[in-house]
Amino acid sequence: MHPIVTFSSTGTDKNFGDHYVVSIPVGINIWKSQKIGFSAEFQPSIRAENGTSKMANFTFHPGVLVALGKGWTFAGRAAFETSGRYGVTPALNKTVIRGKNSSLFAVIPLPVRFGSDKPTSFTIGFQFGIAF
Repeated sequence: MHPIVTFSSTGTDKNFGDHYVVSIPVGINIWKSQKIGFSAEFQPSIRAENGTSKMANFTFHPGVLVALGKGWTFAGRAAFETSGRYGVTPALNKTVIRGKNSSLFAVIPLPVRFGSDKPTSFTIGFQFGIAF
């Protein structure tokens, strides 16, 4: 599990002042072999604004995992959001600390989104998580 926090502002004089969104993605990875597997990530997002909060979006990310060696994994995922947006989220994952019963990892996701009468968007993220 690796929480994602994003901040946004609608005014030109403020930085991160209007609201924030917290997402907590949870994934299930099933390895078919040591080289390839299936991944599904479920990501609810909560938006806090003006002293109140609500679930703002839910993203379903099905995809493929490819082991690159030395603790590196590529995740190629499709993305389907309840907001009406869709796209892809390729991600590069590195196991940072491998324990006996769990591992810590870092991820760089590169989400690309389309739809909902909005322009195409591309972002870069950074996540930490625990695998067990």
